[in-house]
Amino acid sequence: MKILMVMTSHDRLGDTGRKTGFWLEEFAAPYYDYVFRDSGVDLTLASVKGGQPPIDPKSDLPDNQTPAMTRFKQDAQAQSALAGTVTLDSVSAGGFDAVFYPGGHGPMWDLADNIISTGLIEAFWNAGKPVAAVCHAPAVLRHVRDGDRPLVQGKRVTGFANSEEEEIGLTHIVPFLVEDDLKRLGGLYAQAPNWQSFVITDGRLITGQNPASSTAGAEALLRLLSQMHDRPCNASAA
Repeated sequence: MKILMVMTSHDRLGDTGRKTGFWLEEFAAPYYDYVFRDSGVDLTLASVKGGQPPIDPKSDLPDNQTPAMTRFKQDAQAQSALAGTVTLDSVSAGGFDAVFYPGGHGPMWDLADNIISTGLIEAFWNAGKPVAAVCHAPAVLRHVRDGDRPLVQGKRVTGFANSEEEEIGLTHIVPFLVEDDLKRLGGLYAQAPNWQSFVITDGRLITGQNPASSTAGAEALLRLLSQMHDRPCNASAA
């Protein structure tokens, strides 16, 4: 199995002077936690600008540490792979079975309205391949079309909830709210209580609500690929 993981290169939280980027757990948990790497996936990492994508410093605070993050910090090979992401414009859907977008606030600035990213997702979708995004990353779907309508229209979806954005005090900082945008596009939005793992699979589209949904989102992607290719995978059942 070959999966493309696409990350943000944006490191500024609006005009607040604060740093942002991708949420470390949302990379490390799918990367490990008996999901992608532990299932033998051939994983390619890409970002908008290539090289080292910015890690949201809040995601690396002591209270947010997880076993997968600890494992990543002890894995020189994984750190090297992250530091050497390829540029987004150098990849195409043809060489992969699926695409996975981790979140963090960064994607809302440099991936949500990114023509290259939008075209890439449409190429995966039109080729019959799964698309997965967790937390703020479902924002990358805002311009993606399925024929003559938005990809999410009429589909069950989730993403970072308005109540979660409000709880962390960024409702008026982000360029738009993920929940509101998915609803505006005709998505059938649903959510779990704040910060609980929640993933929706609707056909080939997989969305996760928040950082806690990262492992489950990656597992759902592997299960879907396994079903499509009729071969077993190591991801546990939901």
